[in-house]
Amino acid sequence: MRAVLTVVGKDKKGIIYYVSKELNEMNINIEDISQTIMQGYFTMMMVVDMESSTLDFEAIKKKLELLGESCSVDIKIQHEAIFNCMHKL
Repeated sequence: MRAVLTVVGKDKKGIIYYVSKELNEMNINIEDISQTIMQGYFTMMMVVDMESSTLDFEAIKKKLELLGESCSVDIKIQHEAIFNCMHKL
């Protein structure tokens, strides 16, 4: 299953490192990534493949939320299908 992950917060060193490290530890593959810094705020969007992870979606979501708290950023993840439905024109 694929999902869309977003990260938003004040820019600082290590955000990409910590997020990608956590995804790697959960055996989640990053398929696409886009990131930018807008007026001092870091924004990143990833498409990830969770097929190889042994964790269920809620456990993944909770681990990412805890990581976000420790890094002082907001990390959200949602199923790709839900994301696509929410953003259809």
